[in-house]
Amino acid sequence: MDMSLNEKYERIRKAALSAVSKNPVTIAREIMREDFVSLHGPEHHFLDGAAFLAAYKNAGGKIDLPMCLDELEKRTKLMPGAMCGFWGICGSVAAVGAALSVIHGTGPLSTDEFYKDHMEYTSRTIGKMSEIGGARCCKRNAFLSLSAAAEFVREKYGVAMEAEKVACEFSAKNKQCLGSRCPFFAGGK
Repeated sequence: MDMSLNEKYERIRKAALSAVSKNPVTIAREIMREDFVSLHGPEHHFLDGAAFLAAYKNAGGKIDLPMCLDELEKRTKLMPGAMCGFWGICGSVAAVGAALSVIHGTGPLSTDEFYKDHMEYTSRTIGKMSEIGGARCCKRNAFLSLSAAAEFVREKYGVAMEAEKVACEFSAKNKQCLGSRCPFFAGGK
């Protein structure tokens, strides 16, 4: 399905607003299964952040979800595809970091604990990704980023998002799949 990034963002937004799960990976996977979502691509930046925001709200996080999605969209549209390889930062981690900053109203001049916390989340998660290595995989990095984020907000803010052991259903479609090096590899099933 040939669609512009704006059209993809609109469909992702609609899905996030109707999501009922408290699990960001569950929400992300439901959206990833849609035919308009590429295996790899910049729509994952908004998708991952939107799935996180929806699960956060559904788990009791006090946010205005439509407003947060508006701001997240502005921020993630500034993020190019292939950030992982060209910039050394995963777009999913940056998107969830952006979502956290939207939730807490932090910016570059913030001096509160949230600024520090968001850096802690992103550095911790990038550290886990660096242990796995590449090639790129928007699904693997989303699963890792969102699972880490659910754990992080439970620890730091007492928002009990759900998480589960993730088994990737996209491996067979990914020519660069790491196979058993990926913590979510399910034998290509």
